[in-house]
Amino acid sequence: MSDLIEDTQEATPMNANGNGGPLDGAVIAVAGAAGPAGRATLLRLAEAGATVVGSDADPARLAEAVDAARYAHGGARVIGDTVDLLDLDATRDWAAKTEKEFGRIDGLVHLVGGWRGSSSFTETELKDWDFLEKLLIRTVQHTSLAFHDGLLRAGGRGRYALISQVGAHKPLANNAAYNAGKAAAEAWTLAMADSFRKLGGDDGPQAAAAILVIKALVHDAMRAERPTAKFAGFTDVKDLADEIAGLWEKPAQEVNGQRLWLTPKP
Repeated sequence: MSDLIEDTQEATPMNANGNGGPLDGAVIAVAGAAGPAGRATLLRLAEAGATVVGSDADPARLAEAVDAARYAHGGARVIGDTVDLLDLDATRDWAAKTEKEFGRIDGLVHLVGGWRGSSSFTETELKDWDFLEKLLIRTVQHTSLAFHDGLLRAGGRGRYALISQVGAHKPLANNAAYNAGKAAAEAWTLAMADSFRKLGGDDGPQAAAAILVIKALVHDAMRAERPTAKFAGFTDVKDLADEIAGLWEKPAQEVNGQRLWLTPKP
């Protein structure tokens, strides 16, 4: 079993700037927090008042993302943990440690990603599938299994959010491995949603698993590099972060098992 390696930075008090927010008191974990989408999500959730616990495989990039979110909001409580999400025991340890330390866990946002493509269907390299299966599916399996019960203990506020891609619904010949991986991750997440539904009984689900579907993401650095590009159908990482934060604005019954389309359906 891999050991859980914690970031050594000390957490500062939540909402040290004195401003409250709609997610005051919530504790939300973000897997894959060091990339552009992760950074935007850390910022948005911290702005809303949540305690945010980010994880990533890259300690240096994670520390930068955590610092940016922490200091952008006057010392909001944002913590970084370096976790091997390909190790189920390490992922369970992370979930248990987070809930024990903060007394609750209200969300897991899954932003772990990766891409491999090919020039044609028949030139697909199955080693790319091996790579993508780990990033796109195995990490979803591990985080969902690790956080499932804790989300149910959140008093109706528990949310699991998967970021998916339109190719899961309209696969392309040169994206076979990637599209199949995303489709499998969606199916797994919807199975988690069905678990929440069944366990809720007549009262309805007491936690929710939902999928946010994009075409691709864009951020300020991409626009600066390609100032004439239109990025048609792309979702800005800040808009994605807003949609993620909005999952806590509706009851679990309205969110559970839903796909939120942030790009036109194919």
